[in-house]
Amino acid sequence: QVQLVESGGGLVQPGGSLRLSCAASGSIFGIRSMGWYQQVPGKQRELVAVVANGGITNYADAVKGRFTISRDNAKNTVYLQMNSLKPEDTAVYYCNLRTIFKENWGQGTQVTVSS
Repeated sequence: QVQLVESGGGLVQPGGSLRLSCAASGSIFGIRSMGWYQQVPGKQRELVAVVANGGITNYADAVKGRFTISRDNAKNTVYLQMNSLKPEDTAVYYCNLRTIFKENWGQGTQVTVSS
């Protein structure tokens, strides 16, 4: 079993910053990637950013230049630094860990960007 514990969400004003963290624990073998997805009511969960083995990253076009994903392999933790936040970034953010065996999801953390 893999557990993913997210933290760092909250309410922030437009133009502000937040840093999300996701720590993985349990039986973790064969990690392929760790990443973040967002979901708003009535829509499908969408990729925000992912970091694969070797440090290869991929970002949604909407967040390029504003968000930065990083990973601490020793701690099995992935971070998402979110700068210049916009109201349209408001969503529940889910941590994702993909191994050679299965895909794992965190419980989600709410990010609200509003004045």
